[in-house]
Amino acid sequence: MTFRPRTRRAVVRWCAALVLVALSALVGHHLSTQAGLARLREAAEHRLDMVATGLDAELTRFDYLPALLEMTPVVPALLNAPADASLRDAANRYLAGVNATARAEMLYVLDAGGTSLAASDWDRPGTTLGQHYEFRPYMIDALAQGRGRFYGVGITSRRPGYYLSYALRREPAVPGVVTVKINLEDNEAAWRKLPGDVVVVDQRGVVILATRDDLKFRPLLPLDALQRAEVLRSRPYGEAALAPLRWQRLEALAPGVQLIRVEGADRLVASRTLRNAPWQLLTLDDMAPLRVAARNAAVTAGLGMVALLLLGVTLWQRRRAERQKLANQAALQAAHDGLESMVAARTAQLRAAQDELVQAGKMAALGQMSAGLAHELNQPLTAMRTLSESAAILLDHERHDEVRGNLKRIRDMVDRLARLTAQLKTFSHKNQLGPSPVALAAAIDDARVIVAGAEQKHGVQVEVDIEPPQLAVMADEAALGSVLVNLMRNAIEAMEHMPQRVLRLQGRLSEDGRAVLTVSDTGPAIRDDVVPKLFEPFVTTKPAGSGLGLGLVLCAQLVRAMNGGLRADNREGGGAYFVVDLPAASPHAHP
Repeated sequence: MTFRPRTRRAVVRWCAALVLVALSALVGHHLSTQAGLARLREAAEHRLDMVATGLDAELTRFDYLPALLEMTPVVPALLNAPADASLRDAANRYLAGVNATARAEMLYVLDAGGTSLAASDWDRPGTTLGQHYEFRPYMIDALAQGRGRFYGVGITSRRPGYYLSYALRREPAVPGVVTVKINLEDNEAAWRKLPGDVVVVDQRGVVILATRDDLKFRPLLPLDALQRAEVLRSRPYGEAALAPLRWQRLEALAPGVQLIRVEGADRLVASRTLRNAPWQLLTLDDMAPLRVAARNAAVTAGLGMVALLLLGVTLWQRRRAERQKLANQAALQAAHDGLESMVAARTAQLRAAQDELVQAGKMAALGQMSAGLAHELNQPLTAMRTLSESAAILLDHERHDEVRGNLKRIRDMVDRLARLTAQLKTFSHKNQLGPSPVALAAAIDDARVIVAGAEQKHGVQVEVDIEPPQLAVMADEAALGSVLVNLMRNAIEAMEHMPQRVLRLQGRLSEDGRAVLTVSDTGPAIRDDVVPKLFEPFVTTKPAGSGLGLGLVLCAQLVRAMNGGLRADNREGGGAYFVVDLPAASPHAHP
C-alpha cells in the first residue's frame, strides 16, 4: 500500500504527536512520583527524629531509680531477712512512696532466686508480690552483668512494658535485684496522632509497639527454632500467636528507606536504630495517594501536551491565514508583542510581591521566635536569682529546710532550661510528646515564685481560688507555666498606678469537662478598639519601648497547641480578665 507524499507527512505528524503525548505523560508521572517520595521521606525523617527522641528519653528516665534504692537501708535489710514481716511491710510502703513520685508503672525487689519480696503495688489486685521471675531475661542479665533491660508482657498484669533491672550487691546484703516497669502505652497513643503508622521492632524482628493493633506482636519474618525456644522460655509476648506479617521488600530507595509491601499494601518505610534499646523504629507511609497523584500528573501532562499541540496547530493555521492577509499581519503581531510585554511585566510584579511576602514571613517568624526565647529564658533566670537571694537570707537565719526548698526549685528551673535547649535542638521537627496531667494549683504556685519580686515591688494582693483544689489540666507543664507567668506579669504591670491592686486567679470545672482559669486584675480597662486585636502580633497597650506586643500572641499559640483557647475582655467593675480554657485531666490521673 502506498501513500501520497501529503498523506505520508500527515501520518508522520500524527505519530510524532502521539509520541510527544506519551513522553509528556511518562515525564509527568516520574516527576510527580519523585517529588512525592521526597516529601514522604522528609516527613518520615522528621517523625523519626521526634519519636526516637521521645522514646529514648522515656527509656532512660528511670535509670537512676534502681541504684537509688541500693542506698536505702530497708531494701538490703529485707534481702538479709526476707521472712521479717515488718521489714517487708516497710519496704512495700517505701517502694509505693518512691513510685508515687517517680510515676513508673511498677517498682519491685527480687531476691537472688527471682522471688518478688516487696513491690509498689503490694496492696492492689494482680500484684507482683510473691511471684517468681527467675526465667525473665532482665533477672538473668542483672545477676550476670549487673543490669538488665527487657520488653515483655507482664506475667500477672498481662500488660506489656519495658523492664529495667539493677543488681544490689552492697555488702553484707544478700544479692538481689531491683526492677522498674515502664508503661509505653502513652507513647503509642501519642504516635497515633501523627500521619502514617509508627512501629517498633525488637531484636527478634517482632513488632512490640505499633499505632495499629493488627501489627502488634507479629514478626516481620517467621521466627527460627532458636528464637521460638527463647520466646517459649522467657514469654516476652504473652499469649500472642506471633503470626508473621506478609512483609516483602520491593526496593531500597536510600540508606534506611525502603519500599515494601505489607499485608498486601505498598508502604514507604524509614527506619532508625534507637540509642538506648536494641530496637528498630519504623515509620510506614501509604503509597496509594502518591500513586494516584502520579497518575493524575501523567494525565495532566498528557492533556497539557495535547493542548500545546492543538495550540501549535492553531497557530500554524493562523500563520497560513496571516500569510494570505498581509494587511492584518502587522496589527496581529503588534497585539501579540504587547500581550507578551504585559505578561512579562505582570510576572515580574508578581515575583517581586512574592519575594516581599516571603521576606515579611521570615521576619515575622524571626521576631516571634526571638521574643519566645526571651520569655522562656528570662522567666526561669529571674526566678533562680530571686530564689538564690532568698536562700542566702534564709541561710543566715539557719532556716535550712526552706533553703533546701529553694535549692530544689532552682534545680527545677535548671531542668526547665535544659528542656528548653533540648526543644531548640528539635525546633524544626515540632515536638511532640503528648500533654500530661498538671495540677493547676501547683502550676500557679510555680508561676508566683517567678513573679514574686514584681508582686512585692508593686504591693499586689494575689487571691487564688481553685475548686476543686485538686483540679488538673492536660497540658505541657513548661508551656502552661509560661502562659501563667506572662498573664500574671501583664496584670501586675497594668495595676502599677492603681490605688487598689488585686490579682485574682479562679479555676473551675465546666459542665462539658473543661478546666476554665480566669486571671483578672483591678487595673485600667483595655480599649474597645484593642480587644478584638489583642492576640495579633505587635498589638500592645504598653508605652512605646516597653514591649513588642508578642507575649499574648505566644500565649495564644501555646494554649492552642494544648487543645485549649485564650480570650480576654473587660470587667464590669473595672479592670480586665483573661480566660484560659484547657482540657481537664481525668480524676484518676496523677499529675
